[in-house]
Amino acid sequence: MLIQIEPSRKPHVVSPGQAALSVEGRPSLGRALLGGLTNLLLRRPLLAVFQVNLRCNSACGYCNLPLNAGRYEMTREEIRRVFADLYRDGLRFVFLQGGEPLLRRDLPEILEDLAGIGFLITVITNGTKLTADLLKRFDQLSVSLSVSLDTLDRTRYLQIRGGDQLPQVLAGLDLLRQYRSPKFLTCIVSEINRDEVGTVVKFARDRGLLPVVGAYHWDAGLYGKKDPTLMYERRQASLVFERLLADDALPPGYLRQYARDNSTWLQGGRLAACDAGRYSIAIDASGNVSPCLSLPDTGNLLRSSLDEILSRFDRDSIQDCSDRSTCNRLDGRVIGSVLRHPIAAWRTPVPR
Repeated sequence: MLIQIEPSRKPHVVSPGQAALSVEGRPSLGRALLGGLTNLLLRRPLLAVFQVNLRCNSACGYCNLPLNAGRYEMTREEIRRVFADLYRDGLRFVFLQGGEPLLRRDLPEILEDLAGIGFLITVITNGTKLTADLLKRFDQLSVSLSVSLDTLDRTRYLQIRGGDQLPQVLAGLDLLRQYRSPKFLTCIVSEINRDEVGTVVKFARDRGLLPVVGAYHWDAGLYGKKDPTLMYERRQASLVFERLLADDALPPGYLRQYARDNSTWLQGGRLAACDAGRYSIAIDASGNVSPCLSLPDTGNLLRSSLDEILSRFDRDSIQDCSDRSTCNRLDGRVIGSVLRHPIAAWRTPVPR
């Protein structure tokens, strides 16, 4: 779930019918930030966290994002139109998730559209639906891929994720060995798995994936339900991050910085202001926009302009949420952290 930080391998050409805009290849981080320079200076959004669908085949104990509530999912054409407008508004990055995004059958075509417009894309998935054909199409588009995996124990996986799907995830990760684009494995620390996090990190690194480790949050705005089996004592959870840092278990760069942020927050320290509503926004499958997935929406991109929606954001609520959370999905602090820690960001390796 990290922004790519080095130039892509080769240009990807999209026919004019596939996207409202086209670019010569997928830009590096530097080129993307340069393209959004006005937004950087004005502290306007560069990143969209997009729930491409509202369906999921897991029932994670720490997730209460609204799913299957009879809400409308935008069509491919509507998504293309909305994101072409957002690109003109200066956005350059998309973290695409669900629900489980791979349940959307037209996902490869949606990704083609977004890449053709010029976005840098990260797909966030539980990894249960990865296939060789899908990965080939994603790789051709230089899509960064982030797979969520909290444990290597099948019983614990069922406890955390609500489904007996670990074998499918491991099979999908095996397919990633030849994936050339950036690939990440995200592990969320909870009471169930905190003694196993180091093992999961080593598992990721042995397979050429960059490990992203974050803390489970509950009652952070609309996001994060209370699950007594997952809830931890903060000092005990902090020790997990301290151990990872002491052992140099995480790759250099931003991933270590994120671990430090988690440790600081768990010990009661204060973090830099969240980027939600400033450098990043959240968009649900219906086109509703909020500062982040933890906060309520203030408008819909099918009916209102981004400027109109941004003007309705409650900045005090954003600050309050920021003070209480490290944003364990890396959604709400990633752009700002790159700007605040540029050396750390550029030191972050991107596996091939």
